[in-house]
Amino acid sequence: MEIIVTDLLCIGAGLAGERVAVEAASAGFEVICLSIVPPRRSHSSAAQGGMQASLGSCCMGEGDCPQVHFEDTVKGSDWGCDQEVARLFVETAPVAVREMAFWGTPWNRVVAGPSTYYKGGKQFEKVEASEREGLITARDFGGTAKWRTCYTSDGTGHTLLYTMDNKVVELGVKVHDRTEAIALIHDGTTCTGAVARCLKTGDLRIYLAKATLIATGGFGKIYRETTNAVINDGSGAVLAIDTGIVPIGNPEAIQFHPTGIVPTNILVTEGCRGDGGTLLDVNKERFMPQYEPKKAELASRDVVSRWMTHHIRKGLGVKSPYGDHLWLDIRHLGVQHIRTKLREVDEICHNFLGIDPVKDLIPVRPAQHYTMSGVRTNKDGAAYGLKGLFSAGEAACWDLHGFNRLGGNSLAETVVAGKIVGEKVVEFLHGYETSFSTSIALAAAKLQQERISRIVNCKDGKENVFAVRNAMQDELMERVGIFRNGKDLGAAVDNLQKIHERAQRVGLRSNGVGANPELALAIKIRGMLRLALCVAYAALLRTESRGCHAREDYEERNDRDWLKRTLATWNEGSDLPVLDYEPVSKIFDLPPGERGYGVCKIISCDGGVIGA
Repeated sequence: MEIIVTDLLCIGAGLAGERVAVEAASAGFEVICLSIVPPRRSHSSAAQGGMQASLGSCCMGEGDCPQVHFEDTVKGSDWGCDQEVARLFVETAPVAVREMAFWGTPWNRVVAGPSTYYKGGKQFEKVEASEREGLITARDFGGTAKWRTCYTSDGTGHTLLYTMDNKVVELGVKVHDRTEAIALIHDGTTCTGAVARCLKTGDLRIYLAKATLIATGGFGKIYRETTNAVINDGSGAVLAIDTGIVPIGNPEAIQFHPTGIVPTNILVTEGCRGDGGTLLDVNKERFMPQYEPKKAELASRDVVSRWMTHHIRKGLGVKSPYGDHLWLDIRHLGVQHIRTKLREVDEICHNFLGIDPVKDLIPVRPAQHYTMSGVRTNKDGAAYGLKGLFSAGEAACWDLHGFNRLGGNSLAETVVAGKIVGEKVVEFLHGYETSFSTSIALAAAKLQQERISRIVNCKDGKENVFAVRNAMQDELMERVGIFRNGKDLGAAVDNLQKIHERAQRVGLRSNGVGANPELALAIKIRGMLRLALCVAYAALLRTESRGCHAREDYEERNDRDWLKRTLATWNEGSDLPVLDYEPVSKIFDLPPGERGYGVCKIISCDGGVIGA
């Protein structure tokens, strides 16, 4: 079996993984990135709207600063984030966005003079100062006090990733694409790499590394209706879960984006609403102002998604063969704006819906979009439980986002956390000496090879892996979605336990040879079910409503009892995760209070009740 040795192994080659790789390679360390797809096809490239950084360059961002960004982020998280991490993030973001400009990202720039913009479907005028001509500009996004989201039309993730990948090539970082890590190599205290599988040949390889980074993105594909790409199936979180040591933080914190198109669930950016788009119901009337008079369509994503679902429940959705939906209206923005600053939205509408958003309404409804959950790390990006293991980006629970991520903070986190964690990885590697146990590595590889052989030879049973996956996705969509309650969550846990049993009896319909998607799914389906159970079980036990976690039977945000983060681990042989808890923050620069949008009663830390 091939054994490859390196200083840093980055599992994942999206923005976060490549940014950490850039930092380590710049310091002279050897780096290998593993990627399921060619790096420029990583899911980071799908991000449309932009990257938040408090530059304050445009007139609508005047007066912005890291403190205002910090307050928006903490309120957006519903006081579920680590405020020390949020502080690091907001102070580094302006540096990171300018650094990306220096490396080649073609940010949209301030154009001096008068121009029009839309808010709530109405046209307004703004005037940009001549002395700010050419500075990086920004657009409006939900839950923010200032225009802060730096962008390149609506292809920001695309341009950032191509810029970052150019830097990776320049620095000589090795990328092994079409390769998937399927198990970490560790001795119970220290991680020394991973066992990976070539997706072209099916052969296993051993990668030994002084430091290992998990940067595989989110796990949205455990849900049926998601904006995530097919590669976002939780492979990185499964690596952590399977150790029985490294916890997953806040698995119940699952974000639904308000505007997934119907029926494909492809995302249309929050930039549509940030640029002045509106949401309409079956009567083609705006409804968000009646629920959120101040923020309307630009309240935080959890709030808008809930009101959209509530409005559909009232019978005001648009009937379709694919279920009820609402309309997104950007027609008033005009052909020039749509064809330039929202050109990806324009292409998506033409190619996947056969409509023209310049003339037609866009059918949308909330779809799973982001996992605030992930491999639990400290502020340096070091994973709990195993020395030498790090995580960054959506794969990590760093914990910047708490129970709701603001739009634009995710793309920013990939680059900002990549920079910060990358610096800490370099510090770790400097002077770090370790020895690699070939016996431990070979034993880990043998265990995976035996597991694959059992699946291929159908010794574990005859369950169809696609049927098992579909059952899991249906269960989560029906009972662990935008609105939750104890009865449904309890049923979901019971049903997912039964599906988890089925996952251990999966066999193949194909021969498992070569590039085989059925085998690739069969290898990870058990881990995906464990993630699903972590989500459902943690949601059942969290008897409050906070951010994206909305319990209809516990409507209050309970700061007295639940101002804490969930940590989920899995003991081999169990049918449920072990849940522990830790305080969400050691430092409260911004004490818990009202967010300024959304309707929520708050049980304060002293037990008093705040709000209507």
